[in-house]
Amino acid sequence: MATSQENPILAVNGLSKSFAGRHSALKAACGIPVPRLVALDDVSLSVGRNEVLGIVGESGSGKSTIARSIIRLERPDRGTVSFDGQDVWQAKGAGLRQIRKDMQMIYQDPYGSLNPRMSIGRAISEPALVHGLIDRAGVRSLVRDLLERVGLPQSSAELSPHALSGGQRQRVAIARALALKPRVIIADEAVSALDVSIQAQILNLFSELVRDLGLSMIFISHQLSVIAHLADRVAVMYLGRIVETGGTADVFTRPRHPYTAALLKAHPDLAAKASREAALTGEIPSSFAIPSGCRFNTRCRYAEARCFASEPPATEFEAGHRTWCHVLPTLAGITAT
Repeated sequence: MATSQENPILAVNGLSKSFAGRHSALKAACGIPVPRLVALDDVSLSVGRNEVLGIVGESGSGKSTIARSIIRLERPDRGTVSFDGQDVWQAKGAGLRQIRKDMQMIYQDPYGSLNPRMSIGRAISEPALVHGLIDRAGVRSLVRDLLERVGLPQSSAELSPHALSGGQRQRVAIARALALKPRVIIADEAVSALDVSIQAQILNLFSELVRDLGLSMIFISHQLSVIAHLADRVAVMYLGRIVETGGTADVFTRPRHPYTAALLKAHPDLAAKASREAALTGEIPSSFAIPSGCRFNTRCRYAEARCFASEPPATEFEAGHRTWCHVLPTLAGITAT
């Protein structure tokens, strides 16, 4: 799989997004300060052509908000999303219609994304009909080809979603996305609800699709083993920010941020070096009250005075490996760039 970032198909720059808390309008009317939940804070990332970018982090780190901002389900407060050079949030008319076709989302719950009143065949073919990619005469052929592509029997076309297993429904959701011949697929926890053996099958299917169809993909997961299996590069998120990014193999074998190392502690098979680090302890702070300085300082074994005083700068390592940490790069004898 290609990993070049010289001409990315998808670029996110300086993305920030916050949400008002409950009863915010009433509090504001009463003159009560209204805190905001910070979901994303100045996030930038890119996806190369025919590349899989994994995004990993605990719940509340902002992973899903990135996905929703990319596909125009959540308008960011600041920042831009660019698809093949076109600003996604400025696109209108035919340009927006093309972007909606070219970027497809696959969700954690496949049953929730399928209409229970539709047959599988109709669910798969409907997007292509709406976008004018086929006519009624082409439905049977399209459904047949896509069912074969995702490893489902042709008889599935006549069934309803409730007649299928979770893994089979996820294959249907993938086929439905492929019906529009997308260039980018964003999968948000797309295998987390499946059994381990079924997870492996779906991950292998995603790998085949990227290879055979030349797709680019953002794969969001809290499971490091899933990211290790599929992603070319990884972005590790904590409390709305990326804290480490780089080639998956490099980040997982030589983590440069204490948070990454702590996450890997639970997966010593992925990174022998990380297994010597302290396990992650304590709860992730509230996104309504993010710690000052380095936001990981409340849980970091290396935290010192500067970690509470200022946000860490970016430090660049070999092969595009970058981290945001005051202490570990210094211990390694590397200066920030």
